[in-house]
Amino acid sequence: MWLKPEEILLKNALKLWVAEKGNEYFVLQRRRGYGEGGGGLTGLLVGTLDTMMDSTSKVAPFRILHQTPDSQIYWSIACGGTKEEINQHWEWLEKNIMRTLSVFDSSDDITSFVQGKIRGLIAEEGKVSGVQEDDPEKFREALLRFEKWFDLPQKEKLVTYYSCSYWRGRVPCQGWLYLSTNFLNCQASSIYLYLDTVLSFHLVVSWNEIWRLEKTSNVILTESIHVLANGEDHYFSMFLHLSETFLIMEQLADYSIKRLFDKETFQEEPSLSDPLQITKRGLETNARNEQFRAFFRLPKEENLLEVYESFLWVPFSHFNTLGKICLSESYLCFASQDGSQCHVIIPMREVIGVEKPDRSSRALTVCVRGKRALRFSEVRDFERLSNAIRRRCGMTASPQHSASTEVAMMVGQKESSKTVSNEALMTVFHPQDAENLDPKMLKEKMKEQSWDIHFSEYGRGTSMFCTKKTRDLIVRGVPEALRGELWMLFSGAVNDMAVNPGYYSEIVDKSLGTSTLATDEIERDLHRSLPEHPAFQSDTGISALRRVLTAYAYRNPKIGYCQAMNILTSVLLLYAKEEEAFWLLVAVCERMLPDYFNRRIIGALVDQAVFEELIRMHLTQLTEHMTDLTFFSSVSLSWFLTLFISVLPIESAVNVVDCFFYDGIKAILQLGLAVLDYNMEGLISSHDDAEAVTILSKFFDNVTNKDSPLPQTVQQNSVGNNDKSSSLSKVDISDLIKEAYEKYGDMKSEEVERMRKRNKLYVIQTLEDTTKQNVLRVVSQEVKFSAPQLDNLYALFKRQHFLSCYWTMNSPVLLHHDPSLAYLEQYQLGFHQFRVLFSLLEPWSLCSGNDALFLWAFRLLDENQDGLVNFKEFCCALDILYSGTFTNKLKFLFKLHLPPGNYCMTSFDLYECTLHYVVSDLPEDGVIRKSPERGKGKVDLQAYLKQWQDEILKKEESIKDLPRINQAQFIQFSKTLYNLFHGDPEEESLYRAVARVTSLLLRMEEVGRRLQEPTSPTQAAPEGALLNREACSTPEESSDTPCATITLEAGSIPQEVEWSFAFEQILASLLNEPVLVRFFERPVDIQARLDHAKGAQLKAKTNK
Repeated sequence: MWLKPEEILLKNALKLWVAEKGNEYFVLQRRRGYGEGGGGLTGLLVGTLDTMMDSTSKVAPFRILHQTPDSQIYWSIACGGTKEEINQHWEWLEKNIMRTLSVFDSSDDITSFVQGKIRGLIAEEGKVSGVQEDDPEKFREALLRFEKWFDLPQKEKLVTYYSCSYWRGRVPCQGWLYLSTNFLNCQASSIYLYLDTVLSFHLVVSWNEIWRLEKTSNVILTESIHVLANGEDHYFSMFLHLSETFLIMEQLADYSIKRLFDKETFQEEPSLSDPLQITKRGLETNARNEQFRAFFRLPKEENLLEVYESFLWVPFSHFNTLGKICLSESYLCFASQDGSQCHVIIPMREVIGVEKPDRSSRALTVCVRGKRALRFSEVRDFERLSNAIRRRCGMTASPQHSASTEVAMMVGQKESSKTVSNEALMTVFHPQDAENLDPKMLKEKMKEQSWDIHFSEYGRGTSMFCTKKTRDLIVRGVPEALRGELWMLFSGAVNDMAVNPGYYSEIVDKSLGTSTLATDEIERDLHRSLPEHPAFQSDTGISALRRVLTAYAYRNPKIGYCQAMNILTSVLLLYAKEEEAFWLLVAVCERMLPDYFNRRIIGALVDQAVFEELIRMHLTQLTEHMTDLTFFSSVSLSWFLTLFISVLPIESAVNVVDCFFYDGIKAILQLGLAVLDYNMEGLISSHDDAEAVTILSKFFDNVTNKDSPLPQTVQQNSVGNNDKSSSLSKVDISDLIKEAYEKYGDMKSEEVERMRKRNKLYVIQTLEDTTKQNVLRVVSQEVKFSAPQLDNLYALFKRQHFLSCYWTMNSPVLLHHDPSLAYLEQYQLGFHQFRVLFSLLEPWSLCSGNDALFLWAFRLLDENQDGLVNFKEFCCALDILYSGTFTNKLKFLFKLHLPPGNYCMTSFDLYECTLHYVVSDLPEDGVIRKSPERGKGKVDLQAYLKQWQDEILKKEESIKDLPRINQAQFIQFSKTLYNLFHGDPEEESLYRAVARVTSLLLRMEEVGRRLQEPTSPTQAAPEGALLNREACSTPEESSDTPCATITLEAGSIPQEVEWSFAFEQILASLLNEPVLVRFFERPVDIQARLDHAKGAQLKAKTNK
C-alpha cells in the first residue's frame, strides 16, 4: 500500500533492512528475517521481535524509500506484506515516475513532485469504488473544491474526479482532474522550493470543443491522455486507473456530441436522459451496453443485465470453450475468450426450458426449439442464472412467439400479401434450374451441401453456433439460395422482424401516398438503382424498392432518405423478401453503419479516417510515396457508402456483402487494404490522382466471380466497362477476400470501434470548422470586423447557442438546431440567448432594466419573425454599433422604436411581449416554422430560391424610406438616448444636449402646425411639457437615479393633437450638438469587448 511520505534519517538503521532493488531515486528493502536465507542470527532476532509484537505494532516486511543522490534524507512511500504486492508498486514507479524525474533540475523539485504524486495516489485509492455512493463525505469535499476553483454555474453536475499530473511543457504539475457533464476541468500546481513559491492554474474545456481525445505514450510519458481543444494540446498522466479515467472522458465527450450536435434525447437510456443527473456509474453502464449490443448485433432496447463466466460445450467439435454468458432482457448470449471465435445468440422466445442444474459440475442445460440444447458448465452462480432464464422465458412467452423462428418471420406478411412482395426478386427473375448440371451449378450445390453439414452440426436459425468454420464458409461465398436467410441471421434483422410482426405492412400503408422531400428524392433515384438488372427494369422491382425506401423514410425521419440507400436496398431485394429487405436496411442504417446515411455522412467520414489510419499502419510503402492520404478518402467514399456495390460487378459485390453482414465494417476495411495492396505498384508509379483513379477503376472492372451461377446477361450488364480493360488480368473476388482475411484478418472489431470513437471527434469538429469558414466568408463581405474578431464572435455566438442546451434536454435552441439547413442558420439564438450575448457585447454602458431595448433589437433583427436570430444578422447589428457612421448608428436606434421592433409601450405590454418570445421559442411540436416553412411537410424549394433572390437584390435602405416616429415612440426614443449616456464622463453635457434637441424639435413641430392650420386655435405644447432636464443640473443630483427621468408624457399633449417627426429632422437636430456627435463617433475597443464577453459569458444568466 502507498504511505503518506515520512522522513527517515538512517536507511540501514540497526541493520534491520536489506536492499532488494535500487536505482537513482528509489530503493526497495526487505526486512531481515523474511524471505530467502532468513538473515542469519540478526534475521532470527528481528523475526522473533516482529512475532512478539501485537498486530498494531508489526512492521510490513517490504518497503520502498525515495531518495535523491545529493541528500542523506530518505522518505518512506510504500510498504507491502508480500513480495508480489511491493513489486507491483515498484513496477508502477518505474513505468510512470522514473522517466518523468529526469526533466527536473533540482532534487528538491523531484522530492516535492514524488511526495505530491504519492499523496494523490493515496487519495485516489480512497475513492476507487465510487466515492459518491460509498463515501459521500469525500465526494462532498471534492464538490466544494470543484465549485470554489472553477466558478461554474450551480447546475453543472460533477461526475467524478481523479488525481493526475498535468504537463506544462516538459514540467509535470500535480493536481486533480474534475470531470463534469459539460466540462473537463483541471486544477494543478507546481512547487518550486528554491523560489519558495507555488504556481497553480485552472483549466476549463467544454466537451463539445474537443478535437481529439486519445491515449498516448512517448519517451517521457509511458502512458497519458492527450486532449486537443481550441488549438491547444493538453497531456494528463500518472493516473492510478488510466483506463477507467479514459472511459469516462470518452463517454462524456460522446454524450456531449450526441446531445448537442445530433440532438439525441436518450429516451432508451434513463441514466443519460437528464444532464443534471449524470453519474459515473451510469456512464460505465452505458459503455457496457453499447459494446454488448454492437458485438451481438442486438436491438438498441437491449441492455446487459448480468455476466457469468462459464464453459460452453461445442457440439461435433467435442470440446469446451471458455467464455462469458451475457444476459439481457430478451437474449442469452455467449462469446468465447480462448481464441476459438465461437459465439451464439439465443432469443428467450426460442428457449423452451432449462434442465435442473448439475451441482457437481455447476452446469445447466438450456433447451431451445428444434430439439437442441446448449450445456454451460462451471458457472459460479448457476442457480441464479437458471432462475433468471426461467423468469425471462415466462415473461417473453406470447402467442406471437409460440411458433418457430421461420414461421415468425412470415407473420408480418400475412395482412399485406396483396401489396408486399413475398419473394426475393432473384427467385422471380432468375429461378434456379434443379436439372442444370453445368460446372457452376454443381459448385453451387457443393456450397449448399457444406452449409447443410454446418447446420446439422451447429444448428440452424437464431441459435446457431458461429465459429471459425462459419467464417471460412462465408469467405468462400454464400450460396444464392441461402444468402437472404444468412444475411438476416448475421445482421440481427431476424430478431427485429420476429418481435415486430405486422410492423412493415402497417407503415407501408401509412407511408404510401405521402409527399415529402424524401419521397421526391426516392422517386428521382428509383430508376438509377441497378438499372441494368432485369429486376429493376420492371414494375415489380421498382414498386418493391419504392415501398421499402418510403417505409424506412417514414420510420426514421431523422435519416429519411440518403443517396446510396437505393443501391444497397436494391441488392437486399434481390436476395431477401421485401419485409426482410426492410429489416436488413434498418439493421444497416441504425446499427451496423451508424450515422452513414444522413446529409453529413459523418459515419462514412469517420470510417474513412479509420481507413487512413490503417493504411499508415499496414501499407507503409504506400504512405512513404503518398504522404497526403486524403486522396484515398475521396476515392473510397463510395466503397463505404455502398459496400463496394457501386464499383464491383453485382455477382462479385454480393460476396463482399456476405462478409459485411458477418464481420461488420471490419470486412470493408480489410478489403479496402487488400485492394490498395494489390495495386501497390501502379499507385506508387502514378503521377497524379487521375492516373491513380484510373488504375483502381480498371482493377474493379476486372474483378470477377468465377463461381457465380448468375446468367451471363446479368453479369455483363452489371460490369460497366469490361471491354475497355479486357487486356488486364482477371481477379477472382473469392481470392481477393481470402487474401484480405489472411493479411489483415487479425484486426479486432473492438480495436476498430476504439478507432472509430477516436476519430469521430476530429471528423465532427472538422465539419464544424468547415461550416464556420463558410459562414465567416459570407459574413465578412458585409461587415468591417477583422478575421480574428469575426472568428471570436462566431465562437461566442456558437457557445451561447450551446449554453442553453447544457443543463436541459428540452431547450428550444436544441430542438431548433437542424443540420439540414443552410450553414448560415446552423446556429441561431432565441431571445434569452440573444439578450445575454448582446448585453455583453453592446458598446454602451446601459443602465439596468433594459430588457425592452434588447427585445426591440431582437425583433428588428428577426426579419422573418421566426423567433430566432442567426449569426449574420447578429454581426450586422454589432457592426453598425461598432463601426457604423453617426447616421447609421442613429438610424439603427431610430428603427428600434418602430414596428416590428417597438409595438409594446406599457410595462404590461412589455411583459406580455417578453413572455410571448419565451413561449414562442417552443411550439407544440417543438419545431420552429421558418419562412418558407420547414418541418415534416414538403419543403417549397421555389420559396427558398425567391428568398435568396430577394436578399441578393435588396438595395441599401434610404433614410427617406423610414416612416415618421409618433409621440409615444419619440418619448421612448428620448429615454433610450438617456440610457446610453449613463456612466459616461460627459453624461451631464449629453443630457443637456438631448434636452435642447428635444425642445427644438417640439418647437419646430409647433411652428409647422401653425403654418398648416392658421385658422385653428393654438394648440402648442406647453412650456412645461418640454423635456425638463434643468432639475438634474449636476451629475451629483442625477446620480440617485440610474436612468434619466422624462417629464414629457403622451398625456400632457391634448389627445386630438397628433404630431410626429421624420428621421431627417432628428438627424439634423442632433448634428448640431458636437458632444452627441463625439459620443456616437467615439471608437470602440472591439477586442476588449470580445475578451470581456469571453470571460463573462459562462457566468451570465442564460435562461429564466
